[in-house]
Amino acid sequence: MYQHLRYGVALSVALLSLAAHADLQEKLDALEPGASFELPAEQLSPLVIRVPGVTVSCAAGTVIDGGGQGNAVEIQAPEVTLSGCDVRNWGRDLNKLDAGIFVARDARGAVIEESHLQGPAFGVWLDATPDVTVRNNVIRGDTTLRSQDRGNGVHLFNTTGALIEGNDISQTRDAIYIETANGNTIRGNVMTDLRYGIHYMYSMNNLLENNVTRGTRTGYALMQSKRLKVLNNRSENDENYGILMNFITQSELRGNVINGVSQGQTAGVVISGAEGKAVFIYNSLYNTFEGNYFGDSNIGIHLTAGSEENKVFGNAFVNNQRQVKYVATRTQEWSEDGKGNYWSDYLGWDRDQDGQGDVPYEPNDNVDRLLWKYPEAKILMFSPAVDTLRWVQDAFPVVKAAGVADSHPLMNIPPELQPER
Repeated sequence: MYQHLRYGVALSVALLSLAAHADLQEKLDALEPGASFELPAEQLSPLVIRVPGVTVSCAAGTVIDGGGQGNAVEIQAPEVTLSGCDVRNWGRDLNKLDAGIFVARDARGAVIEESHLQGPAFGVWLDATPDVTVRNNVIRGDTTLRSQDRGNGVHLFNTTGALIEGNDISQTRDAIYIETANGNTIRGNVMTDLRYGIHYMYSMNNLLENNVTRGTRTGYALMQSKRLKVLNNRSENDENYGILMNFITQSELRGNVINGVSQGQTAGVVISGAEGKAVFIYNSLYNTFEGNYFGDSNIGIHLTAGSEENKVFGNAFVNNQRQVKYVATRTQEWSEDGKGNYWSDYLGWDRDQDGQGDVPYEPNDNVDRLLWKYPEAKILMFSPAVDTLRWVQDAFPVVKAAGVADSHPLMNIPPELQPER
């Protein structure tokens, strides 16, 4: 008897909850365009916003619970603002694009702000939606899942004119993923404990500025894209790569600070071949690197696979275990209009006191290449044999291999890069 009573009570509660949700959804659907509506301070089931121009906010204590399936919130109309909501527990099916907030392609000009999202798949999915703003949100993934099984914090698919600003994103797969998305601005976000902080694929004419990554496996992964402006970003103690560039062309990297990139580990096991590189440039041409600080990493900058015709000047390479690793067949000049870079291990002199070294800085020689090919030979690095090899290549430059040359190295760190890092 009591069991039947409990079942009846539970069924009644469930029916009341369904009725309340249906009533709330009807209220949302009945709003006039441009109206404002505050969701009640209780736990709510998934909602759909279909009326254009409305502002939907949440009272203190409102929780939108996705029930572990599908999307928690869908925005299907243009110029909708969703503000101040706690969104949780949406679905985990990445193939179905489950998201905390799914913004449909008809929802031009949507604004998502001041909200807290925590769940397994995508935090915010922008589905070819133009002119969306996602700002000042806190987004967290599900740490019970492997990082590769989580969704991205904010995913831009074929999106133009978006502003992704001031968000705090952690423990998702990637913080912000930009896929075939042109003309977007990613600004002032803080990203920690991720695979990639920023991940670009097949995108053009994007602005990436004033962002911070900490403790990610790669800070900024820029891939298969062109005409990116990467300005004044920071990578702090990331693993493997601060900035990873793969087939990037015609892009500008200025004023970025990449510091403390170290070789990554998985469960205490060092990843083979994954030295901590402040910048890794693969098959990337016609880019400009100016006024960046690359410091305290295993390798300052690594170029390979035809990464030539890049302009590199006015940068500071400070206290990297190896400043440059260059694998190619043509010598690259890293100065522009008589201005080179600062190298903390430069041993040249400046007799005329013009602030530039009188002899070129050439970080890589045949001995370096020998040690890259046979790492076990590092034990001989300071031996008389290695000193003799270096003397021979200096005395007989005909045997010198192609590499990087900075003909106008700076004697001091540029003033704009001087503040404490």
